[in-house]
Amino acid sequence: MLVVNNISFGYSKNKIVLKKFSFTLKEGEHLCVMGESGCGKSTLLKAIYGLLNLNSGNIFWKENEVLGPKFHLVPGMNFFKYVAQDFDLMPYISVSENIKKFLSRFYPEESEKRTQELLEVIEMKAFENTKVKNLSGGQKQRVAIARALAKEPELLLLDEPFGQIDNFKKNSLRRNLFSYLKNKNITCIVATHDKNDALSFADKLIIIRNNKILVNNHPLEIYKDPKEKYVAALFDDVNEVTVGRQSVLRYPHQIKIVEKSEKKATVINSYFKGSYWLIEAEFENQKVFLNYFSKIKTGKKICLLIE
Repeated sequence: MLVVNNISFGYSKNKIVLKKFSFTLKEGEHLCVMGESGCGKSTLLKAIYGLLNLNSGNIFWKENEVLGPKFHLVPGMNFFKYVAQDFDLMPYISVSENIKKFLSRFYPEESEKRTQELLEVIEMKAFENTKVKNLSGGQKQRVAIARALAKEPELLLLDEPFGQIDNFKKNSLRRNLFSYLKNKNITCIVATHDKNDALSFADKLIIIRNNKILVNNHPLEIYKDPKEKYVAALFDDVNEVTVGRQSVLRYPHQIKIVEKSEKKATVINSYFKGSYWLIEAEFENQKVFLNYFSKIKTGKKICLLIE
């Protein structure tokens, strides 16, 4: 189990980035950390990996305390792997050689089998003999993930792991990677801006705001009942609508067009989203967004049901 106990960290006395963070994570669980840029997501991963000297608090993995550079000549815990946004690959050797770099040379058959397995996970079999310097940013990102998994870490820390990967590859890679981690019982923490990392694959979700933990719960519970607009806006467009005297938060799919209603609105614009249209409308001097199956003419009057 990972135990993060009341930790605080700042790059200077006047710049505290993590303020009294506490949470636990069981072996094999996946945690997603979300929040706006600069909120402390990457700093949290670095602290857990042991790259930073904490101002206060402590971190334990099972019975081992995670200590920073003051205590280790080479910072970082050897049973963790951290994939940063800069990848840190070896550019002049091949994809497969990068993955094999930390595997034993005394067991070449086993190393080759492990490498082929990971090439399948990251969908890079066709590039195994390609030098890393000739890869795209997204391909390098995938190689960095495979290399981190080569020795099956107990905890994998991923910082924006799919940020440079094309959408058509991203979805299948997510499924491959997170299924692989579950099968191997590898604990994982992902720092991300992407709601799909959280909603589809995380067991727990932490949302950070103003360098503090704002919410810590199951993703479904947070999505269904966001406590404030900042939280809801991480998942989708969100409407903060005053109905009567009450202010409510509603996602676009929670506002319906009906035949009759006292709630009248005027269509301002329609945005094609593929399987639906996002309709922008004015309702009682407020802008609202809702999903609809077709485009609606600008200026048309509609009746709303706000669930």
